[in-house]
Amino acid sequence: MLASSIPPSLLLLFLLPPPPSHPADVIVTSDPVVWWVEEHGAPLAHLVLEAGHLYVGGVDHLYQLTSDLEVMSHVRTGPHLDSPDCLPPIVPQECPSATPTHNHNKLLLVEAGQGAGPGSLIVCGSLFQGICDKRRLSNISELLYQTSNPVDTQYVAANDPRVSTVAVVITTENKQEGGGASGVLHLMLVGRGYTSKGPGDIPPITTRRLSPVPPLRRAFSQEEELGKLVVGSYSEYNNHFVKAVAHNNHVYFLFSRRDMWHKKEYRTYASRLCSSDRSFYSYVEVPLMCSGYNLAQGAGLGSHAGEPALFIVMAAGQASTPVATNRSALCVYGMAELDAMLRRAQEVCYTEGGRGSGGQEEAYIEYAVSSKCLKLPKNSLSEYPCGGEHTPNPIASTVPLQATPTFTSTTQLTAVTTATEAGHTIAFLGDGEGRLHKVLVRSDWSGDLYGSVSVDSGSVIRADLLLDENQQHVYVLTNRRLSKVPVSTCERQTDCQSCLSVRDPYCGWCVLEGRCSRKHQCRRHMQPNHWLWSFEPTNQCVIVQSLRPANQSKDEQTQVTLSVDQLPALTEAESLSCVFGLLPPQPAVITATTITCQSPAPELLPPMPTGSDHMILPVSLMFGHVTIATGNMTFYDCGAVSRLNQSSQCLACLISVWRCNWCPLDQLCTHNHSCANQHIILYQRESSGPTSCPLVFALQSSALVPLGLTTTVALRGRNLDVYTQDEAPYVCVVQIEGVQINLPAAVEKQPDNTHTFTCSPHQFQYAVSQLQYSSDVYLRRGERRIDVSPGLRLQLYDCSAGQSDCSQCRAVPEEYGCVWCSGSPIPSCVYNQSCTSVPADTCPPPQITQVRPVSGPLEGGILVTITGSNLGMRYQDVVGGVTVAGVQCPPQPERYQISTRVVCELQSSGKQREGPVLVTVGTTPPGKSQQIFTYQDPQLLDLVPDKGPVSGGTRLTIRGRQLLTGQRSDLSAFLGPQPCYIVEEVTDSELVCQTGPSNQTKEVKLRVLFGKAEKTITKVTFRYLDNPVITDASPAESFYEGGRVIMVTGKNLGVVQQPIISVWVEPLEVQRVKRRRRLALLTAKQLVFNSTMRTVSEPCSVLSSSQMTCPTPKVTPEVKVKGVWFQLDNVRVHFETIKGKSFTYYPNPELFPLNREAPDVPYRFKPGGVIAVEGLDLTRAISRQEVTARLGDQECDVKTLDNTHLYCEPPEIQPMSVEDSNELPSLQVFMGNLRVDLGLVQYDSDSVSVVPLAAQIGLGAGAAVIILSVLVIILMYRRKSKQALRDYKKVLLQLETLEINVGDQCRKEFTDLMTEMMDLSSDVGGPGLPLLDYRTYAERVFFPGQQVAPLSRQLDLPESRRQTVEQGLQQLNNLLNNRLFLTRFIHTLEAQQGFSQRDRGYVASLLTIALHDKLEYFTEVMKSLLQDLVQQYVAKNPKLMLRRTETVVEKMLTNWMSICLYSFLKEVAGEPLFMLYRAIKYQVDKGPVDSVTGKAKRTLNDSHLLREDIEYCSMTLMVLVKNGVEVQPCPVKVLDTDTITQVKDKILDQVYRGAPFTQRPAADSLDLEWRSGQAGHLTLSDDDVTAVVQGRWKRVNTLQHYKVPDGATVALIPRSQSSGGVNQVFQTGEKTPMLEGEEEEGLRLWHLVKSSEDPEIPKHRKSSMRERERAKAIPEIYLTRLLSMKGTLQKFVDDVFVAILSTKRPPPIAVRFFFDFLDDMAEKHGIDDPETVHIWKTNSLPLRFWVNILKNPQFVLDVQVTDSIDAILSVIAQTFIDSCTTSEHKVGRDSPVNKLLYAREIPRYKQLVERYYSDIHSAASGCYQEMNSTLTELSGSFASEMNSVVALHELYKYINKYYDQIIMSLEEDASGQKMQLAYRLQQVAALVENKTQEILVL
Repeated sequence: MLASSIPPSLLLLFLLPPPPSHPADVIVTSDPVVWWVEEHGAPLAHLVLEAGHLYVGGVDHLYQLTSDLEVMSHVRTGPHLDSPDCLPPIVPQECPSATPTHNHNKLLLVEAGQGAGPGSLIVCGSLFQGICDKRRLSNISELLYQTSNPVDTQYVAANDPRVSTVAVVITTENKQEGGGASGVLHLMLVGRGYTSKGPGDIPPITTRRLSPVPPLRRAFSQEEELGKLVVGSYSEYNNHFVKAVAHNNHVYFLFSRRDMWHKKEYRTYASRLCSSDRSFYSYVEVPLMCSGYNLAQGAGLGSHAGEPALFIVMAAGQASTPVATNRSALCVYGMAELDAMLRRAQEVCYTEGGRGSGGQEEAYIEYAVSSKCLKLPKNSLSEYPCGGEHTPNPIASTVPLQATPTFTSTTQLTAVTTATEAGHTIAFLGDGEGRLHKVLVRSDWSGDLYGSVSVDSGSVIRADLLLDENQQHVYVLTNRRLSKVPVSTCERQTDCQSCLSVRDPYCGWCVLEGRCSRKHQCRRHMQPNHWLWSFEPTNQCVIVQSLRPANQSKDEQTQVTLSVDQLPALTEAESLSCVFGLLPPQPAVITATTITCQSPAPELLPPMPTGSDHMILPVSLMFGHVTIATGNMTFYDCGAVSRLNQSSQCLACLISVWRCNWCPLDQLCTHNHSCANQHIILYQRESSGPTSCPLVFALQSSALVPLGLTTTVALRGRNLDVYTQDEAPYVCVVQIEGVQINLPAAVEKQPDNTHTFTCSPHQFQYAVSQLQYSSDVYLRRGERRIDVSPGLRLQLYDCSAGQSDCSQCRAVPEEYGCVWCSGSPIPSCVYNQSCTSVPADTCPPPQITQVRPVSGPLEGGILVTITGSNLGMRYQDVVGGVTVAGVQCPPQPERYQISTRVVCELQSSGKQREGPVLVTVGTTPPGKSQQIFTYQDPQLLDLVPDKGPVSGGTRLTIRGRQLLTGQRSDLSAFLGPQPCYIVEEVTDSELVCQTGPSNQTKEVKLRVLFGKAEKTITKVTFRYLDNPVITDASPAESFYEGGRVIMVTGKNLGVVQQPIISVWVEPLEVQRVKRRRRLALLTAKQLVFNSTMRTVSEPCSVLSSSQMTCPTPKVTPEVKVKGVWFQLDNVRVHFETIKGKSFTYYPNPELFPLNREAPDVPYRFKPGGVIAVEGLDLTRAISRQEVTARLGDQECDVKTLDNTHLYCEPPEIQPMSVEDSNELPSLQVFMGNLRVDLGLVQYDSDSVSVVPLAAQIGLGAGAAVIILSVLVIILMYRRKSKQALRDYKKVLLQLETLEINVGDQCRKEFTDLMTEMMDLSSDVGGPGLPLLDYRTYAERVFFPGQQVAPLSRQLDLPESRRQTVEQGLQQLNNLLNNRLFLTRFIHTLEAQQGFSQRDRGYVASLLTIALHDKLEYFTEVMKSLLQDLVQQYVAKNPKLMLRRTETVVEKMLTNWMSICLYSFLKEVAGEPLFMLYRAIKYQVDKGPVDSVTGKAKRTLNDSHLLREDIEYCSMTLMVLVKNGVEVQPCPVKVLDTDTITQVKDKILDQVYRGAPFTQRPAADSLDLEWRSGQAGHLTLSDDDVTAVVQGRWKRVNTLQHYKVPDGATVALIPRSQSSGGVNQVFQTGEKTPMLEGEEEEGLRLWHLVKSSEDPEIPKHRKSSMRERERAKAIPEIYLTRLLSMKGTLQKFVDDVFVAILSTKRPPPIAVRFFFDFLDDMAEKHGIDDPETVHIWKTNSLPLRFWVNILKNPQFVLDVQVTDSIDAILSVIAQTFIDSCTTSEHKVGRDSPVNKLLYAREIPRYKQLVERYYSDIHSAASGCYQEMNSTLTELSGSFASEMNSVVALHELYKYINKYYDQIIMSLEEDASGQKMQLAYRLQQVAALVENKTQEILVL
């Protein structure tokens, strides 16, 4: 870029050479009037025009340009570290999900300045939750406002690039704050869609403050007094905003969303607000309809017929989705009609309760808020046009505003803007293919498309289409370009006709100015006929209707009259002139519609064009220098007419189209009516004119003149008497090959006044070797040439030319007189008079030189071609005269050539024979061929292969005898009706053809046609089979050297004859050429492709019909791979179509020599270890299984392969070398075609040095024994140490392999799990989430572990006492509502020694139920009791508060949290919790679970880990399920090691997949029946007489025990026929149960392992000894299963923790309220230790509530939690607890496995917790009022579900138990005495238990 402030790398421009006047940044495209600049930041999003400057916002970039597209300033806005899940400012330690994120421009607006001050540019991006900044309009790199620490009220735009955001800036009176000097307030109304990440409570429409910004306020903040659109459910009302506009004191928003009130279809809506309405009382919306086009894509406010209108481009949605199709339309809505519809909706909702006159609903309250339409006074709308506090809102109309499409398109329209030109409305429409369409909108709302411009082909035009300030150009924004397109190209049309033909509403022809212009540019456009509008079809250019005379001689001058229609009126002082060609103008005289001019003087006319007798001059009617109209006038030259026709000048003159006459004596053609010197003249107009011309009209002699013979030519002439005065003689002139032969002529006059001219004899010759030559002949008298009739010529001929034999000579027509003269020296064809001997009457016998072919079938039918000479003079000569091997062969007339060729059709011979070919002509002896023709009988013997695909392409080899019969063109092969194309040369024994395609699979006969002979192979057919289909091919990458085996699976692969894998490559230098020629990409690509593309191929090996292997072809690094495909005969399968991704070639892996420092030195290796080879990118394109290594002549077993290392285990003994040149073996690694020699290997010798014999001499026998013993010990020690080293290295290798396998297993398990969970996720949130109803939830949380909770019981009283007791309980309820009584009651109970911890929890829950309808009161009491509790712990150790549930108030707090967070569980946390539960259950069920011990292979809990390696296999059972009347098999996956109960549970899980657990039948109530065949029904059970008993152990029966096969059919049948519901679901039938074996005394059950840790597994199930030894060597090896399980579940655990602890949506009000309370308590008691408050919050929420829910999801969800699932949930819950503690999380070797498992994640979770606490603490407090309203709502919502009477009765039992102590406590309190609390309690006792005496005593 030329702008000095912009680095060239930031702006990408493709510059073509522009005209010098254009700026350097402007591109002149193929349409030279479209300029464009290409910028970084794709996709560019927004465009703003202000004061002649353009502002462009894109991804990470912001541009400021001039109106001519010159860049003035450029700013980078990203990428920055961000995450939509985190709130700014982003601290990496606090936001681990933060990554460098692109900043998408979401809003780009201009804010006007205050007063006369400069304005600012508002820029909002997608980063940092959509915050905005202000920049200086004159230089956008200068920031005017930017917040470094934004608060949540400053989040403006959507943080998701896919979610729309629109806004409009308005100016209103600043009523509240004075507004500075100007007294105005600048606001921005923002509409944005719903985002799933980040703050979820931002309303769809909000008002933001721009300026002025008072103290303590922030720019862009969402303040309460500024107003917002309140929405009940943000996710349901997910508005997709398209446009926001301000008009007439209103703001309009255009958006689309699902119609939540009626049909649930997606619709487009227009909503309106009063600009001055700060409370959104005036909000009203109306749906917009447009003939099925329901999704707005772009909009603009314009004018139509002088009235404002909303122009919207709308697309048809795809079914009931928000996805727009390509079908789209322009729809126009008048603003007056829209306002009327909106006012009507307001009025109906204000005054008619939302009902129309007919009672139908016309308006309603939208957005799920608690308002409703009213019946206010009739004048309410006029009194409150912008609503008020008492008016209902937000209002929505049910009646849509209808429109008819103005223009429709099959390409999606994306943008619209409008202009008004000369009273006409023009709409400019952008589409998804980069085209700009121009539409004239007529007064009846119809539209005419009159032009389209390709602005940026293939790129979407953005919604911001802008007209420049002069309305001359449209600025068009696409993905990468900003283009400047003129609204019209009138000035490019240079003449009237082209101007009117463009049909552009902007254009018209300005007649007197002579230019195509816009109407206002033509000075006299108001006068008729002065400006002709191009869009009016009746308008025509001013034309010359007629011109008289139309033609005239160039030698004359005359008056010319022009007739002109629609001539514009002139003033008296103005005149017109005529211009002939380029001659000076002539004055014109105007008379009405005729104009008279003088034609030019002859001497002024330009010369006549060469070769022409006329010229046409334009006659232009001029107004000054402007041509008004043009006609044509022809000027002719009679002299030129005769000059151009020398052979017949007179005739040409008199028959000319011009008015010419002929003077014969002067030889002159003239326009005059007389000749010079009074000579005779022949007039054209006389009837006898042409016939009176003197001319030679015929030949007296023959026109045929033989060469070489003296011949006399005679001519006949007429009308020659006119030349009687001429004394010159006549001469005949003959022209031959450009030479004139002059022959004197004798004249003889005939009686009919004609003349005969006899030319002197002459012998004519010509050099051209051809039979006939045509030459001119004419008469001349002196210098005067006599005309000749057209076509009069002599025909000279030469008999010898081309007639090489007798037959050809005699075939010449008789009139030529040619004969075959056999005289000396050589027989030849001559003219008959030239033959010196007697001409031959007959020709010599035929002579045959060649016969093709020389063989044919017995049946004949082929064509035999005979060539030679004298083969007849005509076809009839040889008819019946041709025999082939003695058999007649009829000639073909159309193929016969005189004398030289006969083609005949071979006839059947009936048997094999041979002989010559004979041709007989007339009576001459026959001609006989030297070649012998053979009749053959070809035989077909074999066909290979005998099958192929229907697509063809199979090469068939047909073997036989005498296959080369006839010519190859006579052979044709067919497979049934389909041809088989012969592809190679045919031999006598073999023929190869390639099959064509067939339309179906079938068996067909092979037929080979030899002419008419059809041959087949008996009992052999060819089978057309289904085409091969490839379903999978892997791997999808290779390295350059190739040879990597691709395993291809599919169907019908065996049918392919030769499968091939091909790679299409292109040299890299061609790629560089392409980059250099980027401007001419299409041309370059075409040229390069044709010249440089090539393929490399390798044959594949078919293993079976479903598998084949293909080695990848070798390619060189100098090429680029463009594509890979499989060629299966005629079927081509591209690799990317198989797996959806392309095949990739990588550079070869690099392996380093074993001795990198000294490659020539052998590598020293100690036997028993492994060889480690280093390298680079070893696993990028190959796996361990594909790599082989050889050490010498033996294999080195590859154990491990990672990206940089290869480990192989060589033999124990050093192998032999395979090379003669070296004794040491070398290590070679083979990877496909790649072979790498890594150097020599030398084993270290371990032989023991033998003690020298000399040293043993002299030693005693004892010394020898000692030495030998020591040596033996040393040897044993060395061997053991080496064995240990080998074992250690093997263990290391195993651990490395294990690590890789664990990672692979994690990825595989997670992929399987996510696939399984896909089906589940679609159900969650709907009926698929089995959330417990509130009553059951409360029972399980309030009374955990109790079988029958008080909520489910009824008051068990006799009817006689019920009413009295209920009355007493009601009075007790009243007492409980007395705070003093309640607190005294609780404190008294807690003071009793017998009041256990369980009692405290029970009483707290009873109180919760009893006071559930007064939760505000319950909360106040709880707070009061908690304050007392705080007081107690502050005096002791405050950190211990709320750690346990030791008091009533602590359990009350638990219950209170449970009540307040139920809706949060339902809406937010329930779904991830259920997904976690399902993920755990799915994973646990995939592996074996011991039904006795509860241990599982897949778990997170090491104490529940099944450490043994149990062998098992997955099975699929077909379960018969009754669906209505049909019984359908349902596949269920189980394990063969599952017990029968486990199988039943898995079947129930599958069959009742969408049903809650409590709605399923119990597994114990059903039997599992195995169905085998028609009658075999076997009932399976965990324990029966067949159970295996070994000693004191009895094994639980499994599927493996019963030997149930994979795919077996089973059914669940009820054990008791009384359970009616089950019969309808499960197939029932006859059952033959086995006898159940009773459990013997002393027997212990076991399933997979025995509790003694001594599993006795059958021998056939045991692992290999090596694996068992490995397991023993590393007893904790199976702990890696915990890692695998953890990795698989990690996403789901994260989702649950994030759902609980995320602040992207506001935390529940109860949490904020209670944390505020704890903060207040800490402040009140002077506790400034943040750790203490952190502990309080942890103990009150995570520990008290969330851990309980995590460990017991059955409290919230209707699911079954088994022991194995519970063990996993305990680990997750403990992890959650550890994450909430403040102490540093330290782990060591001795830490529990469960702690180690999440050691890396807990610090991250800790940050999540701390951020959660911090955000709640920093948020604005003062939520008490909101909390009270929430509690009131909760009280009313669930109170009816609480069984308060039973709870009161249960409470009374505690009152009765501690009656005296409670009475005493109440009497001791002075306030209690005043309120007579003891007396009231006694009354309660009297009613409930008849304690009347006590009352009487008192």
